[in-house]
Amino acid sequence: MSEIKSNEVYTTQEAQELLKISNSTIKRMLKNGLLRANKIGKQYRIMGHEILRLVSPALEEKTVKTYQKIKIRTQNKVKDW
Repeated sequence: MSEIKSNEVYTTQEAQELLKISNSTIKRMLKNGLLRANKIGKQYRIMGHEILRLVSPALEEKTVKTYQKIKIRTQNKVKDW
């Protein structure tokens, strides 16, 4: 596995290979703002520190907490039906 350098600029293809995800997944992550990038012409460029932020344990914890809140809200709404 290659080392992700925080100050290096990666293409979406390189980011896909580093994260081992599909093209549609990386597009969805960019669209939803989960992965921040700069658009140069018609292509995206992703900074290494954004990829590192994405795979950090702190982000995973935050995601789990957010998911749990959404799950509870959904259960409460459905319960009243």
